[in-house]
Amino acid sequence: MSIEIKNVSKRFGETEALKDVSMTFESGKIYGLLGNNGAGKSTLMNLISGRMFPTAGELLVDGERATENDRALGRLFLMSEANLFPEDMRVKTAFDWAARFYPGFDGAEAVELAERFDLNQKSKINKLSTGYGSIFKLVLALAANTPYLLLDEPVLGLDAQHREMFYKLLLEKYAANNCTVVFSTHLIYEAAYMVERAVILRKGRVLKDAPVEELTAGAFTVSGPAEIVDAYLAGRPVLNETAIGGLKTAAVEGEAGNVPESLEITGLNLQDYFIALMEKEDRV
Repeated sequence: MSIEIKNVSKRFGETEALKDVSMTFESGKIYGLLGNNGAGKSTLMNLISGRMFPTAGELLVDGERATENDRALGRLFLMSEANLFPEDMRVKTAFDWAARFYPGFDGAEAVELAERFDLNQKSKINKLSTGYGSIFKLVLALAANTPYLLLDEPVLGLDAQHREMFYKLLLEKYAANNCTVVFSTHLIYEAAYMVERAVILRKGRVLKDAPVEELTAGAFTVSGPAEIVDAYLAGRPVLNETAIGGLKTAAVEGEAGNVPESLEITGLNLQDYFIALMEKEDRV
């Protein structure tokens, strides 16, 4: 049970948004799909969900070819910036229509979630604010009850309280259904505690695909007097460096080894690791 992406490429004219991408989203895990703007995250999700067709390669859902296969595509739900309902449709009507397309869609759950988020079900979709537009789509996603849930920037426009509510509800859904969750977000620090495995895209290619614990355990920061830090860094794979006055801090991949007493070693969280890795790639 998995989503398999096999040697997938996608071109838009002269622009190659994805370049020979291969990865597997295994059943029952939470994945973080990370990357800077233009890395190919949204394109990949649209390809998986059948909203776009690949230029090359193959996408499989539970072993079935996903492209133009309603049975395979019915096993996943993509929440993205795009709204697929008529904009003058009312929220409650959209819930009723969603039940016709997704066999597992729970209308009562959608109503309950809307009430918890204070989403007015009589509102027209095109009259919703950015935040409540996101809440509307999140309610649809959570109530769809599909085995695979793809979330592209799901907390766009949400305030801190509503973001926290969503994270809690998502974990509850994951625990209850053992579904596979793939989500992209720029708020990495907030959501990192949920992510089991991170897939990092860079200019249409897979840069990293590994458990979060493995990525963060394999890197660290070192700080202290600049001259001593420079000597310590000699021959080590440095991700980034910051110097202020006579002090320097650097993010490094690998084992810390023997560390001079005047230097301090600290771990990296997922967001810090991602930023340091992007800075390293910018220098290449």
